[in-house]
Amino acid sequence: MASARICALLLAGGEGRRFGGDKLLAPLADGTPLAVAAAMPLLACVERVMAVTRPGREALIRALEAAGCEVVVTDACAEGMGASIAAGVAASPDADGWLILPADMPAVRPSSVAAVVAALARGSLVARPEYKGRGGHPVGFAASLRAELSVLGGDVGARWVVERHRRDLGRLPVDDPGVLLDVDTPADLERLAGGGKQGE
Repeated sequence: MASARICALLLAGGEGRRFGGDKLLAPLADGTPLAVAAAMPLLACVERVMAVTRPGREALIRALEAAGCEVVVTDACAEGMGASIAAGVAASPDADGWLILPADMPAVRPSSVAAVVAALARGSLVARPEYKGRGGHPVGFAASLRAELSVLGGDVGARWVVERHRRDLGRLPVDDPGVLLDVDTPADLERLAGGGKQGE
């Protein structure tokens, strides 16, 4: 399976309530918007990165498109991550598989993304990086799971798909705390800027 046929879905539909504003445009220390930083390792490893977001986020859409992402704008984001995933899968019917990464995870290394892509290429049904035994992101899903991903809803993401296929889960140990690190609050962003490892 060529990596070019893998579609990475960047989930950028959250409202950032705990952050107190649009966290996905919050700048990192180098000025890069949070969501763009999350997209960069995906863009480095696959040819198609599709950001899924909700209407009314023109500045975010412009930033993601300028970085090289396709953007799907859908009201489904209001229903939660599961519905966002389903919308992204529906918009990429020719994909041989998907990587799924929340857009508030800016510290994932390209090597971790590449490990998931390689696992799908080897035939894994589901593949997930793990840091110190804890499962992280991005999670990879083979094309044969299209039907299951297409009916997701609510805010639990694709967790039940992973659980259903736990026997077939490819666990990929990585030396990358970024696979666990998400930014929910301004304090999380400050720790990230200071080199803190929130995910440990």
